[in-house]
Amino acid sequence: MKGLKTVYICSTCEYESPKWMGKCPKCGAWNSFVEDVIDTSPQAKAAAESKRGYSVGSDSHAVPLDKLEADSCIRSLTGLGELDRVLGGGLVKGSVVLLTGEPGIGKSTLLLQISGILGETRRVLYISGEESSGQLKLRAARLGVKGTDLLVLTETNIDKILKECDSVKPDVLIVDSIQTMFSPQSASSPGSVSQVRESALSFISKAKNDGISVIIVGHVNKEGSIAGPKLLEHMVDAVLCFEGEHQQAYRIIRSAKNRFGSTNEIGVFEMTDKGLCEVPNPSEVLLAGRPKKVSGNCAVCTIEGTRPLIAEVQALVSTTSFPSPRRTINGMDNNRIFLILAVLEKRLGLRFSSNDVYMNVIGGMRLDEPASDAAAALALISSITDKIIPEDLLAIGEIGLAGECRAVSSLETRVKEAERLGFQRVIIPYRNIEKRPIDAKIRLIPIKSVYEMISLLSGDNGGDK
Repeated sequence: MKGLKTVYICSTCEYESPKWMGKCPKCGAWNSFVEDVIDTSPQAKAAAESKRGYSVGSDSHAVPLDKLEADSCIRSLTGLGELDRVLGGGLVKGSVVLLTGEPGIGKSTLLLQISGILGETRRVLYISGEESSGQLKLRAARLGVKGTDLLVLTETNIDKILKECDSVKPDVLIVDSIQTMFSPQSASSPGSVSQVRESALSFISKAKNDGISVIIVGHVNKEGSIAGPKLLEHMVDAVLCFEGEHQQAYRIIRSAKNRFGSTNEIGVFEMTDKGLCEVPNPSEVLLAGRPKKVSGNCAVCTIEGTRPLIAEVQALVSTTSFPSPRRTINGMDNNRIFLILAVLEKRLGLRFSSNDVYMNVIGGMRLDEPASDAAAALALISSITDKIIPEDLLAIGEIGLAGECRAVSSLETRVKEAERLGFQRVIIPYRNIEKRPIDAKIRLIPIKSVYEMISLLSGDNGGDK
């Protein structure tokens, strides 16, 4: 068709090329080019110029910072405490939140539940580009969602959606999903780089100009990244990642970006036949069913944002039947475990190089904090020596290349959480006690290096406070 041109756009930096390229010459990303169609007609160029960017006020002027006023009702609770925790205290007026996750993880279920709760006090407009109105009604009946102020629109045309927004004037706008939306001004198909960018820009402009809280659902590709241009993540105010295994009932919402709160907070949910239920005490859930009198099993307390969580680290070391031993690690950084294995083999003389090593964090949790090194090392030592770690023992600490146990942050918060859940002994770095004594009712065992871990498993718990 006259005026249409096929180009290839980098999904990371939006660099345009007339032909496909394996590596982007601008940002260096590999296999990031996707095919797109651009309308080069004068009418399309004029429409694009008129929509370029967005404004948060037609008569805006520069104002001194001291004279700015904050809205007293700028935040509103979603009704789900775990989600409010991740958002930093609730939905912010005029903000745009991007919710991502794998297909079938529960994004639409979560948003429909939120819509039902918010619909009791505020006007909510739910835009569905993937399900029909009948399908939404069946899902709402299963979840028990009702409300006269919960309005549903099954539409993918951006112009029609924005026109309906001007008509009903919602307080909250939910879009499921951004990959199904399209703008008539763009000739490319829905889900392409240009369509995702134009659609997101339209919703962001609407949110800023009218003070509407917008939640957008974004799909992920097979690599686990958000589908569409990388610019999408920079444009929105918050990016929430919905994680979890389909075979397990627990789901975790993690904040990857948040302009109005911490990026380290997580929310824990359980998927049931009635929808997603909050898990206010994840530590007890993660420790449920913990095996007794079995080697290779150690508890650790990690900090996610402001919340202490106790997780269970399991290790299995077995004789290999392969020329190159296997290393299978779930829930922890592979390179971090390889470092710990090298330290234990060099400093303690344990022959991990001739054994297969399997490590797992129970409950689908992911431990990226260095403070979990001591628990991983203790579980590995326990498994290869077949010595049982006491059930009431918890380990906290970072392991260095020399085998030293380094200090960690928020130790007092971790110790209190262990005390609350019934642990009687906690392995901690010696430097933490040296800097600041901790008042605890349970037994603290300060250690300086991995050399002392062998004696702990042998029953000699000397050096405790």
